[in-house]
Amino acid sequence: MNYPELYILRHGQTEWNLEGRMQGELNSPLTTQGQAEAAHQGAILAQRDLQGFAFFTSPQGRAVQTAGIALGNLAETIRTDDRLREIGVGDWSGLLRDTLPLPDTDDPYMAQYEIAPNGEGLAAVKARCCAFLQDLKGPAVLVTHGVTGRTLREIVAGADAIQGTTIHGGQGCVYHLKNGSQKLLS
Repeated sequence: MNYPELYILRHGQTEWNLEGRMQGELNSPLTTQGQAEAAHQGAILAQRDLQGFAFFTSPQGRAVQTAGIALGNLAETIRTDDRLREIGVGDWSGLLRDTLPLPDTDDPYMAQYEIAPNGEGLAAVKARCCAFLQDLKGPAVLVTHGVTGRTLREIVAGADAIQGTTIHGGQGCVYHLKNGSQKLLS
């Protein structure tokens, strides 16, 4: 399937990211570093022609805060879309990641999301990301989260787009997706 041109941003570092906590649907504010990462994302995007682009963010505070910093001078309107929220981690929300079971697989951190009690699961994230992408009417800038952004990139650019990356795709990064390919901008 052909998808519109996209820029995908992960929110900047949060206090809980720094502590190694599972955030899921909970929230923690950006650190000073996270605010700087969001400003860097904005500087990257300011060098791009975003005429005709729509701007979307997850409704979760850390993404909204990042969008405000990164897109505040670039976007007249930033819409929230619940389908861009982070994967729900159920009973593990707020817990330290290193205290939780780590499955013995090739990608144990992604597998961890699958075993989170009362969590959302990766298939559900993929379904809502597919629905979001199918509803897009044109090029867009998306501010989202680690697992959600990774899922979007995999849908649009294929499994090669996430090979060798961290599970979260890096904070402060901007991914440009066009014609089924991906480029990391820095």
